[in-house]
Amino acid sequence: MSSRNGDKVPSAKEPLPIRPPLADADVEGLNAGDRVLITGTIYGARDAAHERLIGMLESGETLPFPLQGAIIYYVGPCPANGGRPTSSAGPTTASRMDGYAPLLMRHGLKGMIGKGVRSESVVEAMRQYKAVYFGAIGGTGALLAARIRRCEPIAFHDLGPEALYVMEVKEFPAFVVNDVRGNDLYKTAVQRFRRR
Repeated sequence: MSSRNGDKVPSAKEPLPIRPPLADADVEGLNAGDRVLITGTIYGARDAAHERLIGMLESGETLPFPLQGAIIYYVGPCPANGGRPTSSAGPTTASRMDGYAPLLMRHGLKGMIGKGVRSESVVEAMRQYKAVYFGAIGGTGALLAARIRRCEPIAFHDLGPEALYVMEVKEFPAFVVNDVRGNDLYKTAVQRFRRR
């Protein structure tokens, strides 16, 4: 494929199937810019739930879900509607979870889904603990909800939509923003388009 000015334009690779829980080898095989389709069990949590999870880890309590190899989606799902488990489930700004993410990765978290950039400390933790950050498209919550087959609170019920959720997803679309080598799609994409 060529662009109008004759430069070669790389063809888009097919999305990679991802099925949690993830092992080191799974995340090491992902590169910033890869498109993925996630199928299986993921967990939904935002700021308030993260604060409680960190408190539990620091006090030696058992978490309400298996963190090893898990993917956490930064989301506060809307109430069910029209026969679906949730009517909308768009990504939350990931930087709000930056203060919590390194400790969760140290204890086995392998994937995070959100929108926006991550701090340098989180990028470094992804390198150190072999984890990845997936981007989801903000403003597409209703479309993303169509990929969610189950969405139920499993802990911190008093937080309402900020509770901890278990979600079963089928071919949930995302893309790798930060990989285990410290690459950042947001930076490389800007550089690529500046060169054009």
